[in-house]
Amino acid sequence: MYIYSDPELENDPHALPDIEIFHNPDDYPLIDEEPYVVGWYWWYCMPGYLPDGEPSGPFDTEELAIADAMAANQTSD
Repeated sequence: MYIYSDPELENDPHALPDIEIFHNPDDYPLIDEEPYVVGWYWWYCMPGYLPDGEPSGPFDTEELAIADAMAANQTSD
């Protein structure tokens, strides 16, 4: 699932979502073959591009991952 870090951009036909929310179903290595535990994660990533940095998480639910991503974006502005 992709979401916008700035919800106001959702109505802009030229803007792309820039945060990917995803579930890691097992101890699958995501980056540099380091295992990440089961759970929901988020990272900055536009559709069709490689992620920009390490994933944040794990979170117990998709909703918690989304809330954390939005909170992180608010503090970075």
